[in-house]
Amino acid sequence: MSSNERIFVQAIRSYCARHGIAIDVRADGWLIAMHRGGTRRFAFGYDIGLNSAIAHRLANDKSATSEVLALAGVPSVAHHLFLNPKLGEHVAGQRWWEAMLRLLMQHPQGLVAKPNEGTAGRSVIKVTSSAELEGAVSEIFAMSLGLVIAPYVEIEDEVRIILLDETPMVVYGKERPSVTGDGVQTLRELAGAMPKVKLDELDARELNVVVPKGERRFLTWRHNLDAGAKPVLIADGEVRATCAKLAIDAARAIGITFASIDLVRVDGAWKVLEINSGVMMEALGKLHPGLVQATYDAALDRVFGSEH
Repeated sequence: MSSNERIFVQAIRSYCARHGIAIDVRADGWLIAMHRGGTRRFAFGYDIGLNSAIAHRLANDKSATSEVLALAGVPSVAHHLFLNPKLGEHVAGQRWWEAMLRLLMQHPQGLVAKPNEGTAGRSVIKVTSSAELEGAVSEIFAMSLGLVIAPYVEIEDEVRIILLDETPMVVYGKERPSVTGDGVQTLRELAGAMPKVKLDELDARELNVVVPKGERRFLTWRHNLDAGAKPVLIADGEVRATCAKLAIDAARAIGITFASIDLVRVDGAWKVLEINSGVMMEALGKLHPGLVQATYDAALDRVFGSEH
């Protein structure tokens, strides 16, 4: 087993070894074949095949998820779809740029543009002007057939819930990277030990100012684990119960069985941000390997019908 192998692949290897299941890992772990007797199952990416095709497609399409949740009356952050103009006017429409500018006018606090399909916060860009919007759209359309635009909101907290059969297996908050001033070092110096944080997203003038002793500064507006945020398990209590109920409502709305659901608290109210059909727990697995293994074990029990 390679030390660089993803935790997802390691977890499947462990499960199969303990349950007499043959495993064939292909494409550097992105395709895994599992077979025992006459039963053959596959894992692809971070998806182990528990979800229906339509639930998988809805979850992987941010715009479709937003529309379905709205139809079901589940509170969520709206995501407006725009198709790549390279697809032609009959598909993308003629006035997509004007529609984007109208959204910007309606939300002077800014917008967030991102690929309609994608994870880990890649090419998620905050914009506050037409020039920034144009740059973001060009970047995303260069790599994607569609993008979504959501209003920028001040996220007070973000929570991820891993659901299996409407049971919250894992509930954790995403703690944004921050530093505490010592009255001596500048923000740039304090942030130097955090390589995942993109300092170019911070005000250049603030970077060279000494942070007062004891003052806490967040280094990014993002809550993505790949951007330096840390997963912090949430104990039983009101927050966990409230988030679990909302996540279950969201899962029911799109008919999904095994999913990773991100919730955000805005102005004191919880909303669904997005749903992922592929359940990735790489960052959490480094801190809580037993919990992650138990979660994948439970999901794989469902895949193989709990036949041991």
